[in-house]
This record gives sequence, C-alpha cells and structure tokens, in this order.
Amino acid sequence: MGFILFLIMGGIIGWLAGLILGKDIPGGIIGNIIAGIIGAWLGSLLLGDWGPEIWDVYIIPALIGALILVFVLSLILGSMGRNRRNRA
Repeated sequence: MGFILFLIMGGIIGWLAGLILGKDIPGGIIGNIIAGIIGAWLGSLLLGDWGPEIWDVYIIPALIGALILVFVLSLILGSMGRNRRNRA
C-alpha cells in the first residue's frame, strides 16, 4: 500500500509543479508521477529531508525538486521543438 501512496503523492507533486510553472509535463498522468518521484529524489539530494511529510515524502523539497525538473525539461523540449521547426 505504501508504494501506491508514494505513486499518488508523486503524481500530485508533479501536477503541482506543472501547475505552478504553467508548463505541461509530457506523458500526462504518467509524466506527472515520474516528474514528482524524480523531483522528490532530486529535492532530497539538494535540500535534505525537512518540512512537512506525507506518505514518506517531504513536501517542500519534493516540490522544489519537481519545479526544477519541469523547468529544465520544458527548456530542453522547447529548444528541440524550435530546432524541428527551423529545419522544416
């Protein structure tokens, strides 16, 4: 049950990061879950484990990590889209 709750929390964190930045995460719900889980891992590496914790996920570092991840992904995917349009 803990793994399912961790996936749900990852999806919520990823969705919030996309909502705050106003960027769409590729892959829909699966993309949100992946961004939230990787963001939680990245946030805990950069900021440590502090702040409120829900279902073994520290919310503030996870959200900050997901924001960084979504921002970097949007820059990379945005530049790839521009390169495709310039070639055509």
